[in-house]
Amino acid sequence: MYYSLFEIFSIGIGPSSSHTVGPMRAAKRFVDNLAVQDKLKRAVRVQTRLYGSLALTGIGHGTLNAVTYGLMGLNAEDINPQIEYIAAIKAEQKLNLGGQKLIDYNFDNDIILEKKICLTEHSNGMTFTAFDNNDGVLLEETYFSVGGGTVVRRDEITQRIDRKPYDVPYSFDNCAELMQICKQNKLTIAELVLQNEKKIWGKQFSVSKQILKLAQIMQENIDIGMQKDGYLPGGLKVKRHAKEMYERLQRNFNSNNTDSLTAIDWINIWAFAVAEENACGGRMVTAPTMGSAGLIPAVMRYMERYGKFRNETEKKNASITFLATASAICSLYRSNASISGAEVGCQGEVGVACSMAAGGLVAAFGGNNAQIENAAEIAMEHNLGLTCDPIDGLVQVPCIERNAMGAIKAVNAARLALQRTGTHIVSLDSIIKTMYETGLSLNQDYKETSLAGIAKNAINC
Repeated sequence: MYYSLFEIFSIGIGPSSSHTVGPMRAAKRFVDNLAVQDKLKRAVRVQTRLYGSLALTGIGHGTLNAVTYGLMGLNAEDINPQIEYIAAIKAEQKLNLGGQKLIDYNFDNDIILEKKICLTEHSNGMTFTAFDNNDGVLLEETYFSVGGGTVVRRDEITQRIDRKPYDVPYSFDNCAELMQICKQNKLTIAELVLQNEKKIWGKQFSVSKQILKLAQIMQENIDIGMQKDGYLPGGLKVKRHAKEMYERLQRNFNSNNTDSLTAIDWINIWAFAVAEENACGGRMVTAPTMGSAGLIPAVMRYMERYGKFRNETEKKNASITFLATASAICSLYRSNASISGAEVGCQGEVGVACSMAAGGLVAAFGGNNAQIENAAEIAMEHNLGLTCDPIDGLVQVPCIERNAMGAIKAVNAARLALQRTGTHIVSLDSIIKTMYETGLSLNQDYKETSLAGIAKNAINC
């Protein structure tokens, strides 16, 4: 199943695509449905119930705030970071539902955390209920946040597999099909994606321009993150490190440091900068999730810094090639596995981002399709079994370091693939199947619940 590049890379608010972006979109969709059914003006109260992983880690992941934004009718692009929306709502205990109807709203009473209930369809479940003046139910809908900011209503949950396909010239269900189509039509993976996107969006939509906009936001996050210091929000009191790491490296660089591994230091800094911005709830690009949003920007900055591009045009074309290729790789994971940490652990977030980045980098550096597959496979092969166990449900520890480590793995996987012809024993299809089976077999406590692993032992030991 082909997923659009603009589904995979979308603009949202951190720190989590499945726990922040998804719930925000679900809440807004619920309010929009209220309005369509002409029931919004009759609503006097809205209750949200969060289940499973959303309930267990929702406070640390910013889910409660995200739901509130959605109930206000806001999109991620609409939010002004200078406005204290949540503080005002908590002080006044009022919410402007869908931007049209002022209702009473209390975080403690109107958002219920069902920590002991996990809905059977998916661990990221939420139910919205709107009541009228007589406490009668106007509308009730249950949604699931299935990864990368994608949400489906309960009656649509099977569409995650059986969804209506895009009308594109080149559709594929697995990597073997993708490689065969490319071979038959003499296309690179990026060229195939770009042709599909042009068909989806039409002539009035500049696909390349919009891809470069996403790339620009990613790179802006690096620059912003390297300028900020202080502590990340939440109870862990985690210090921001990107700025001090950057300043230290600059001093060493200016003193003619000849360390041959300085590139690794830069990649670490770039990944930290974005991941720290994400932890603060900044405007991010899902890549493919918020929890892994620092990895691809860091590898793209490495591409820009160390790629042998003759001019700015070549550099921009490389960015387009990188993201187009990465999106095709992500389509394979979304079709045949998962990118949700609550479903398959962090291998579905950092692991998938690492695989995407490795393949994208090979493409940007001129590698062939076989080398791209090889790089993507290598990257995931060495992330198998990666658990999702954030301390206190915050996307900080170990998430920020995992973005940096994943970026380093992606670069190394790409370099390994580029040093070989692309011939390999383990296919990307087989590694995606292995990842999914591994994720399903993980104990639920290791899938974004903060009940086990580092989340448990770092506090108790």
